[in-house]
Amino acid sequence: MTKDRFKVIPAVHIFLLKDDQILLLRRFNTGYQDGNYSVLAGHLDGDEDVIAAAQREASEEAGITINYQDLRVVGVIHRKSVEERIDFFLVADKWTGEITNMEPAKCDELDWYPLKKLPDNMIPYVRKAIDNYMEDKLFDVYGF
Repeated sequence: MTKDRFKVIPAVHIFLLKDDQILLLRRFNTGYQDGNYSVLAGHLDGDEDVIAAAQREASEEAGITINYQDLRVVGVIHRKSVEERIDFFLVADKWTGEITNMEPAKCDELDWYPLKKLPDNMIPYVRKAIDNYMEDKLFDVYGF
């Protein structure tokens, strides 16, 4: 009898940057961290690479298109929540289209915040990832 392999849940998070600001969204009516700020993010759907997943999420959540070559991975966190996860953090400072809240039923604010003055009510691991980005720290472990 073969044993099932251990599995983790992969996700992408996009740091959209403009000047010294980052685009943040406030979660709403999702059942997870509602009222707290995060960045554009989502799970990989399968049969897509990390950059393609980030492109898809940026389109689905903000209505923008980011060219493949304009996204780069700037961090990875191996995180333990209820289950284990691998979070990839990507940055982009170029895109086409007007940033629009495409998911108002899940997000009640989408706005720019100074990188050095983030809201207090950030999702903790996302704040950690932004801090890591600011410190050029590529990898971290969180929640173990």
